[in-house]
Amino acid sequence: MPTHLTAAHPRTVLEEEEAAIDHVLSYTPAVVEGGPSGNEVALTFDDGPGPYTLELVEELNRLHVKATFFSIGEMERYFSAGTAAEVRAGDAIGDHTETHPPLATLSEAGQYQQLSEAAARLEVVGAPRVRLFRPPYGSFSQTTFKVARRLHMLMVLWSTDTADYTLPGVAAIVQRALAGAHPGAIILMHDGGGNRSETIAALPAIVAGLRRKGLVPVTVPELLLHDPPPPGRPIPSSLAGD
Repeated sequence: MPTHLTAAHPRTVLEEEEAAIDHVLSYTPAVVEGGPSGNEVALTFDDGPGPYTLELVEELNRLHVKATFFSIGEMERYFSAGTAAEVRAGDAIGDHTETHPPLATLSEAGQYQQLSEAAARLEVVGAPRVRLFRPPYGSFSQTTFKVARRLHMLMVLWSTDTADYTLPGVAAIVQRALAGAHPGAIILMHDGGGNRSETIAALPAIVAGLRRKGLVPVTVPELLLHDPPPPGRPIPSSLAGD
């Protein structure tokens, strides 16, 4: 097999998405949303895999939607079937640390351990090379960016928080997701960390509402490939939530 790409061997979609991540990393260590020029939004889910992950993936499949899951490494011990389902569905999988600590409270070595161990565990269960991560609680520091550079990872935050983890009811989750939906939006929800039946029940109305707005749900790598954030946006200092 050739070890390099030629005209006869064009880049795969995964390689194109990795190149898009590298391009964004060339000018910023973190993103809150994509660019404003397209019609895509990214649905993202944190804190899994968990007991609701398989059902949530099945619902996304039924709706013909791909999403991005930021997974906790230690949860793979118990719920790796959920991550395997994400891989089969073509969803994107990112790093949400090994044990979900606030990264800003950890040393450089501690942050490196949290991200690298989770990435290794995700890849063992079948995820592609992990290039994206999301800091628990939106907690990070300048040290986090230093660690991320070592791991060639891009930090992905969010522009819209549904606060579904507070169990506000299906209607509230739908309303919050759609109120914050705009071209380039990255919408935060959860597949783990508690009872996620409300989130699953909200998905059909969220997807239908996005489509009525002319918006297309995609993965974060797809969003970065098709309409990345423009250079020059300020680097975020922190976000609350999760």
